[in-house]
Amino acid sequence: MTSGPLRLVIFDCDGVLVDSEGLSNRLVAQEVSALGWPMTAAESLHRFVGYRLSDIAPVVEAHLGRPVPPDWVAHLRTRLIEVLGQEVEPMPGALEALRAVAALGLPVRVASNSGHEEMQAKFGRTGLAGFVQGRIHSAYDVARGKPAPDVFLAAAAAEGVPPASCLVVEDSVTGVTAAVAAGMACIGLAPHGDGLALEAAGARLIRSLSELPALLHAA
Repeated sequence: MTSGPLRLVIFDCDGVLVDSEGLSNRLVAQEVSALGWPMTAAESLHRFVGYRLSDIAPVVEAHLGRPVPPDWVAHLRTRLIEVLGQEVEPMPGALEALRAVAALGLPVRVASNSGHEEMQAKFGRTGLAGFVQGRIHSAYDVARGKPAPDVFLAAAAAEGVPPASCLVVEDSVTGVTAAVAAGMACIGLAPHGDGLALEAAGARLIRSLSELPALLHAA
């Protein structure tokens, strides 16, 4: 799958290792609706999947025709951290996938559009922190979030591995686009949908993380 020897596996966080998309979009929909733009969790997912929280505000402002409150993004982040820390669960097969990577002697890194505080809450709640501690990269650390490649390139550079030897696991077109732009092979996880958009963006499709160990062995 990679054009060079496989030396690093980079996981997205939300919707790949952590089953946070439903909770996150429920909360975003509630907060956006409170501003005057009625929205369901499903609509939030459709509009904002793969977005940084700070990137949601301009979309809301453009729709409403007025600024959101100055502290709105900070309030949204605080509420999100609170809810995720209490309710979020790991994605099915996430623990087994991380163990499979470790068994092959491959390093793992996480590259996400989420902030560090959010990811700390998610990984702490799900029990996955031990696998990723000190190996987490946020789009807030770099100039541009996904779909730009910056956060993936930062993860590869931190490991000292060229992009051609990296394999990314993503669940959004935004993330797949970023991985391809970084020159990395990408697996697209589509447990709930047809995944055609992920394939069109350049990913190799899987339906479950349980498929990942065999692909890693093959690579």
